[in-house]
Amino acid sequence: MNALKRHEKIMEILIERKEIEVSELSALLEVTGKTIREDLARLEEKGLLVRVHGGAMLAQNDQFGILSAKGTGDMHAAEKAEIAARALCYIEPGDIIALDGGSTTLEIARQLENVPLTVVTNDLFILSELARKDKIRLVVPGGERVRNVLIGPGSAAFVEGLNISKAFLSATALHPELGASIYTGDLVPYKKALVQTARHVYGVIEHQKFAKFALWTFAACEDMDVIITDSGLEPEQKKIFEQKNIVLDDGSGEKPNQT
Repeated sequence: MNALKRHEKIMEILIERKEIEVSELSALLEVTGKTIREDLARLEEKGLLVRVHGGAMLAQNDQFGILSAKGTGDMHAAEKAEIAARALCYIEPGDIIALDGGSTTLEIARQLENVPLTVVTNDLFILSELARKDKIRLVVPGGERVRNVLIGPGSAAFVEGLNISKAFLSATALHPELGASIYTGDLVPYKKALVQTARHVYGVIEHQKFAKFALWTFAACEDMDVIITDSGLEPEQKKIFEQKNIVLDDGSGEKPNQT
């Protein structure tokens, strides 16, 4: 097991258990205690954990709030739950999927059954949610913690090297001409890498975000195979997107065919 895989596994264990000893990690990962201590030092440099006598724990008690199953709040919770339920229809056992950071993708993670899947995510909320589902394999791109996600200069390159079948992307706003956008530029390269790498790309975006735009565009509407939204989308807005041959799934008809 290479260093990156060990780091992923260590974080998976810590997210689930909060604290662990070097000796136990050494046995679980089948490497020496010296190697584990070096791994912990690297992860501590990134602010992901704190080394304590004989082991390590998550960086700080406040981090438990960031990793809480309560997530990022319940604004438009009903819409997010509806979108998540609809998104699950596109996921099949054995898929390799990517869940972008965000409250709607977190809701997808909550609703995912414990079935064989590989999930690529950099969202600490999602990691916390899925860590308890032992049949789901987690893949965590490296990086430093920025709010609720891990991001760094190597994150995009890491994603580009993966075989992702389906990526589910969140956005701050969605505009028929300006595409899917966000306000935080540091997340754009990672999101673009998901768009470019995944065989199928799905936007998961509440109807309140339609016809709006933020500072940074990370995907054109045409880059997404399907934009999954809730049933609150106004007919006028739906018509604008459909006239541009942008595929929407708001639950009003049959599930769109995947391209």
